[in-house]
Amino acid sequence: MSKKARIAVLVSGGGTNLQALINAQNKGVINSGKIELVISNNSNAFALQRAEKASIDTACVLKKDCTDQNDFENKIIKKLEEYKIDLIVLAGFMSILSQSFTSKYANRIINVHPSLIPSFCGKGFYGLKVHQAALEKGVKVTGATVHFVNEIPDGGEIIMQKAVNIKEDDTPQTLQKRVMRLAEWKILPAAVEQVCNKMIS
Repeated sequence: MSKKARIAVLVSGGGTNLQALINAQNKGVINSGKIELVISNNSNAFALQRAEKASIDTACVLKKDCTDQNDFENKIIKKLEEYKIDLIVLAGFMSILSQSFTSKYANRIINVHPSLIPSFCGKGFYGLKVHQAALEKGVKVTGATVHFVNEIPDGGEIIMQKAVNIKEDDTPQTLQKRVMRLAEWKILPAAVEQVCNKMIS
């Protein structure tokens, strides 16, 4: 079957996970899907430049231009429908999506979280805060999780996980970098391929 699942990546910042997906697509790791669109809720996100460099269409939906959360999500949905998107990947997207949005795309939204869920996840756990919490707790192993997105933050079904050892001299910053390199950038593309493959078969 030559058809590929159409992917949209939602971003807010630097786009390192987006870059991992673009690289994986170029190497054929992601073969059952193709990134057709990158949507950002931040017009200054470096991720948009990464997308443009890879000749991927981009769109910005800014909360300040929307009347409320519903309007914000409807503008995103309009773009997703325009591009006939099959799979939505949240790659550092700093906005919680409502139940009406997540239920509309049930089992079609995936997210990468920088811990081994159910540890250090849920409301308020994002970015460096996750790694800070892991170090404060004194855990010896952390990692990353790719999961389906539902109305509960980090509450959807787990697709893939990868563990990363914590070093004694780790700071939240060094740990964040290692979790990205050893876990997030590996399991996110692999999970995207797995989900896309199921969609088209």
